[in-house]
Amino acid sequence: MTSEELYKELDYATAAKANRQRASQWVLAHPETFPKLLETCFNDIGDLSHKAAWVLEFICRKQLTHLYPHLNYFFGNLQNATKDQIVRPMAHLCELLSIAYYQKKDPQLIDVLSETQKIQMTERSFDWLISDQKVACQVRAMTTLYFLGTEFDWVHPELQQIIQQNIHCGSPGYKARGRSVLSQITKYNHDNNREQIPKSK
Repeated sequence: MTSEELYKELDYATAAKANRQRASQWVLAHPETFPKLLETCFNDIGDLSHKAAWVLEFICRKQLTHLYPHLNYFFGNLQNATKDQIVRPMAHLCELLSIAYYQKKDPQLIDVLSETQKIQMTERSFDWLISDQKVACQVRAMTTLYFLGTEFDWVHPELQQIIQQNIHCGSPGYKARGRSVLSQITKYNHDNNREQIPKSK
């Protein structure tokens, strides 16, 4: 299959679920196009880039394992995702990966997700959380960082401090996820005898 054929499938009119589903089914029927789909997300090809990101997200919500062979490329190019329409699905994919690894303990992902990639995911999630991003991106970054913090001791104190500093002026969605994550951190600290971080005034 050629790039042009993939681009034709991605050139749908709106972000309606039916359009994303049709394009994702086409990619799954032609799995050799998946690497090009991923590449399109990170290359600035106008509307095709964010449409590719939406299709990638749709595929990975159903079957995250499609992304596993491409994690090195994915994490190596996350910094190239700067537009809102692309950052949001990328943040969602990081959230899905963190849940699959730490909560669901997916053995396939445990075998392939490297220490370097975890660090890249941590750095990018913190960047999304402290920069001017949409709430949908920031709340997913919170969850991703919560799970990463169960492995890396320094993450929870930093995450907790950021949420506490911003929760009072955040949107309802930010406040709801922030309270939930702070509660999870408190419970995790208690269950694992970690020192509690005082609430900021």
